Amino acid sequence: MLEALPLLPDDPILGLAAVCRADENPKKVDLTVGIYMDENGVCPVFEAIQQAQNMLVEREVSKAYLPPAGVAGFNPGMQKLVLGEGSTALADGRVSSIQAPGGCGALRIGAEIIQAASPGARVWVSDPTWPVHIPLLGSVGLQFSTYRYYEPQTHGVNFDAMVEDLKGAGAGDIVLLHGCCHNPCGADLSKEQWSIVGDMAEAQGFVPFIDFAYQGLGDGLDADAAGLRHLAERLPEMIIAASCSKNMGLYRERTGCTLFLAKDGKSADALLSQAKVAARRVYSMPPAHGALLASTVLSDSALTANWQSELHSMCGRINGLRSDLVEKLQASTGRDFEFIRAEKGMFSFLGLSSDQVQTLRDDYSVYMLGSSRINVAGVNARNIDYLADSIAKVL
Repeated sequence: MLEALPLLPDDPILGLAAVCRADENPKKVDLTVGIYMDENGVCPVFEAIQQAQNMLVEREVSKAYLPPAGVAGFNPGMQKLVLGEGSTALADGRVSSIQAPGGCGALRIGAEIIQAASPGARVWVSDPTWPVHIPLLGSVGLQFSTYRYYEPQTHGVNFDAMVEDLKGAGAGDIVLLHGCCHNPCGADLSKEQWSIVGDMAEAQGFVPFIDFAYQGLGDGLDADAAGLRHLAERLPEMIIAASCSKNMGLYRERTGCTLFLAKDGKSADALLSQAKVAARRVYSMPPAHGALLASTVLSDSALTANWQSELHSMCGRINGLRSDLVEKLQASTGRDFEFIRAEKGMFSFLGLSSDQVQTLRDDYSVYMLGSSRINVAGVNARNIDYLADSIAKVL
């Protein structure tokens, strides 16, 4: 039986990263996988997380299973982080949440709940979107439509086209939105555009499903959540998949959270009960370590302040890299790359052709996705000149 299964290709992003790791060129530039890297090309551990880890080692006395909803302090901490201390949805008791194995696990639990509520429901996803969204959500049986989002010619959001497409989303439909730092294009909605999406959701009855994986890496923790919070104040129902991978550096700890906003507390409790059953069915029990670290940081004022300071510095560095890259590219190529400075988070499309991307890979050991999507955090003072010069040569 098992021998009949064919060999499948590697994931295109992870496979390309593996090719890059095997490249012996000392000048190689890795702009592939979406993780934050410091000036030394290392994905660092936050000092606040290190402190929390030391505290955990000293006081942890058991490795017993967690409760189905996860670490006790994690869920309320994440609810306040995502929705804000002044959230009326929290004050009204119409929010529930469950710890999940990373942002992917949070998305999957959200999909399980949607499928339970409306089997085969239609999910609207942006064009482009994170490549794993469709297989991750579709594997439960959900169906998909796309709405136009990114305009390559302007390197920004084609909001008129997005609105036109989403006029087709009605009651019972789900609209998947990137909360901030859009993956893969880096082009985000403005406050006014979030408000228009809220108007449409109210009028048409669709439910927003927010992928919120990059809070704090665009303009800051509160600014990045402004659009999502606007919807939460207006709409009766919403699902949010939040992740601690990027803003706390807990990538390998798989620490995420699915939040449910319901019309009232009774419905919120029902959603949590459904989520617990779905979790039991999918992965049984949540992992402990990352959520214990996150809850420790979020519940300790000194650690919270340290973490926020570190995250602020990380965000500032990414935005600084964007500006530096714009200056270098424009000096090297004579072309306009200002769009990179206007984007948010770790990703950007450079607007290169697939042939140019391949030449960069083959001749200069500069690795980016075939779409010319780069991880801006892979740029540093040691490689930025070589990167800009290499791009100039293929242009």
